[in-house]
Amino acid sequence: MHLHILGVCGTFMGGIAALAKAAGHSVSGADQNVYPPMSTQLRKLGVRLHEGYEAGQIPEAADSVVVGNVMRRGQPVVEELLDSGRAYDSGPAWLARHVLAGRWVLAVSGTHGKTTTASLLAWILEYAGLKPGFLIGGVPRNFGVSARLGEGPFFVVEADEYDTAFFDKRAKFVHYRPRTLVITNIEFDHADIYRDIDAINWQFHQLLRTLPGRGLVIANGIDANIDQVLEMRCWSPVERFSAGTAGRADWHGAYELIGAKSRFGVTLAGRSVGDAVWSLAGVHNLENALAAVAAARHAGVPVDTALKALAEFQGVKRRLERRGRIAGVTIYDDFAHHPTAIRHTLAALRSQQPDRRIVAVLEPRSNTMRSGVHADQLAASLEAADQVWLHVPPSLDWDARAVLAPLGERLHLGDDIDAMVARLSAELGEGDEVVIMSNGGFGGLPRKLEQALQARRKA
Repeated sequence: MHLHILGVCGTFMGGIAALAKAAGHSVSGADQNVYPPMSTQLRKLGVRLHEGYEAGQIPEAADSVVVGNVMRRGQPVVEELLDSGRAYDSGPAWLARHVLAGRWVLAVSGTHGKTTTASLLAWILEYAGLKPGFLIGGVPRNFGVSARLGEGPFFVVEADEYDTAFFDKRAKFVHYRPRTLVITNIEFDHADIYRDIDAINWQFHQLLRTLPGRGLVIANGIDANIDQVLEMRCWSPVERFSAGTAGRADWHGAYELIGAKSRFGVTLAGRSVGDAVWSLAGVHNLENALAAVAAARHAGVPVDTALKALAEFQGVKRRLERRGRIAGVTIYDDFAHHPTAIRHTLAALRSQQPDRRIVAVLEPRSNTMRSGVHADQLAASLEAADQVWLHVPPSLDWDARAVLAPLGERLHLGDDIDAMVARLSAELGEGDEVVIMSNGGFGGLPRKLEQALQARRKA
């Protein structure tokens, strides 16, 4: 089969391309953002890339066109596709039909923590010798790739609630039909898609409708929105997890030691089932670990094996990823783009570096953040930082200086990335911890800052 993928350079659609190639299919694709590293990865896979969405690009030999959710009516290639009568499908539907059918699907859903939890779960299954397949919205460092077919029945998928395609406005995850479902948390996000939290909860309810009675829901035990979703009706058993306070949780974890290597203990139904030592930080990551251990147990992995696997987990690229230390300044790259995720990231870094100056550099890039939906929560989410540098793009729909006024003299605003880099590199000093937060490339700021600090060191 020959697939032509529209929007192929996104993480999800690039994963679809990798899975299709691994399954023996011929793959070509197009995108408007054809640049490294995704373009390099796709070319290494032998995927022929076309830049742009003009008509006339779909190969005659293509058996099907897979349409990413970045595609819109009115784009020339989309209009040509619809006029042609060619077969087409969404990425999630293609994945469900050609990869997930007949497999034990372990889906990880939720507003925050999906990528890390899915990566943890895939690694635990790998450590246990189960050779799972996976499709994750990031790159787990233990694997070095975001997607693979795997050799066994198990397949881990990061289950996104964003819409499927221009012709299918359901959440992506309703296509996956998991047997094991993790719900890390539910908050309002994707304001460009959903009108309110009730609309998001309704999509999660649709997901629960696809689970078999012999499946398992693993849910955050202290999340009111998850409670509301479960109250709508759930036909599968539920196990809950929480960190820090037991609450109603079946799975409970608490840190005993926090540092470069942290230790935590785990209880199940009030009984100690072991402890783990690992390199991740933050209570939110402890919750992610509990969810992954519980999901792996449902797939047959003993708890003690899962806890041992955590010690060898290397993290995920762009999830508080340490890029290096230059001129005495440590730089981290993080994907945080929602106030809750920003707060978790800074709290995790503060727990490991209680005495160092933390400098947060933020790009409000997502549609929801630029629209101002979460503006009233942003200042509080940045409270743990000693300094905050915010890039103010022309598309920002709110007054950044007014919204972040509670930060006082800690706040620095800029609308030019190169100027921000110059000011930052002059301001930063020995021992500073800099965390750069964006769900995009931030105009190359991480690399530019590293280059500026290297030049300063040489001088």
